[in-house]
This record gives sequence, C-alpha cells and structure tokens, in this order.
Amino acid sequence: MGDRTGQNVLVVLVTVPTIEEGARIGELAVKSRLAACANIIPSIDSLFWWEGKISRAHEALILFKTFDDRYNALQELITEQHPYEVPEVIAIPVALGSPQYLGWVEKETRN
Repeated sequence: MGDRTGQNVLVVLVTVPTIEEGARIGELAVKSRLAACANIIPSIDSLFWWEGKISRAHEALILFKTFDDRYNALQELITEQHPYEVPEVIAIPVALGSPQYLGWVEKETRN
C-alpha cells in the first residue's frame, strides 16, 4: 500500500465563500471517504473574470487529498453541495510524497 511516487494521488482545490461552507463540504467528503482529509485555509483574496468583468472575492480554500478513482464522485458531491454557479474544482497530481502519508491517503479512501 502507498506508492512513494505519489502516482494516482490528487490534491483537489476548491474555493468556497466562507470557512463554514468549507467545513460543511469538507466534512461531507471525508465522511463519504471521497477524500482522506480536507484542509481549510480560512482567508484568501481572489481576483477573477465573471460575467465580462474582473471581480474580487474574499474566500476560503479547501485542499482535499484523494485518489484519482475517487475524483469523479468527489467532484459530483462538491458540485451538488456548492453554493457557486461555477465552483472551482481542480485536481493536481502528486508527483512525490512520503510512502507513509500516501499509504494513509490510500487506506482512508478505500475503507
């Protein structure tokens, strides 16, 4: 268990309007075993194009750790639960990581 190269492990980034919203979505994902953990970064400022103009928002950021075979279900849960019309849900593959941590991610998304 646990591939030391990080193959198949993803970090999924999701912005949310509040830390409370991040905690709610994060808890649903972890309880469902769609992610081994959800780290919530409470305060980020975002600049982005929306409806033809540059917008600014104060948000929180969730970092999910999961396996690629859990991604589609995780994305579906986030999209269903998220208050934004177009939520940010992007995945970054993990290139390297400690075997113990990657093994833990695998174990917790498999049980």
